[in-house]
Amino acid sequence: MSDGFDALIASERRRFRRGGAQLGAVLALIVGCAAYVGLLDGARLAEGVPSLFGLVGEMLPPDFSDGRSWVVPLLDTLAMSVAGTALAVSLSLPLGLLAARNTSPGPTTYRAARATLNALRSIPELIMGIVFVAAVGFGALPGVLALGLHSIGMVGKFFAEAIEHVDEAPVEAARAAGARPLQVIAHGILPQVLPQMADVSIYRWEYNFRASTVMGMVGAGGIGFELMGSLRIMQYQEVSAILLVILAMVTVVDGISAALRRRFK
Repeated sequence: MSDGFDALIASERRRFRRGGAQLGAVLALIVGCAAYVGLLDGARLAEGVPSLFGLVGEMLPPDFSDGRSWVVPLLDTLAMSVAGTALAVSLSLPLGLLAARNTSPGPTTYRAARATLNALRSIPELIMGIVFVAAVGFGALPGVLALGLHSIGMVGKFFAEAIEHVDEAPVEAARAAGARPLQVIAHGILPQVLPQMADVSIYRWEYNFRASTVMGMVGAGGIGFELMGSLRIMQYQEVSAILLVILAMVTVVDGISAALRRRFK
């Protein structure tokens, strides 16, 4: 009895030491990265504080004199985020089914779908925005395409993970009843994952609204285009006003998304 207890204590100590060593390695990596990028350079950070306060001083008070001209760009930004999210969700569902082990037709299709999602996720939406502006011109369309295609990489991955973790009982019941593969997906899988898919889609819409303000800076329209214009001519009071408007819109979008999540629960 005593030997078994001692062995248990020794095992727990080894696990504790192993966990401590792993934690120490992670902390060392974090500190090393922080030092490498200059985050621990106190002197350099201290030198930037006066400039930061000076810039903030130039941004006050906010100038809302051109506020009426921002209404249409704000609507463009909102429409861009909605359309981009809708494009992402509509394409993520079939890709998610192909990228899930339990619904993919075969390993080759599975690997191809996963590679596609990884590729779309690895290219920043800002780079996609620049490419699509060069391809289709200025305006909201390149922003929608960039947001939609970049979002597929993340939304499709979440969809695939949710599909892979479904309860197999309803799936087996549908197959036992003679359902075809598409019927199994429609009646055995999708009803289980639709709430998760709705949550992911709503969260992605929140993200896309914020990202769409950045897309305007590369010529994709929206309120970001107005923000970039004010920054170029150093109208910092106008910049602060636009930032406050964006903050207000983000708060509204967050409230709408929270209401939608409650509705779909």
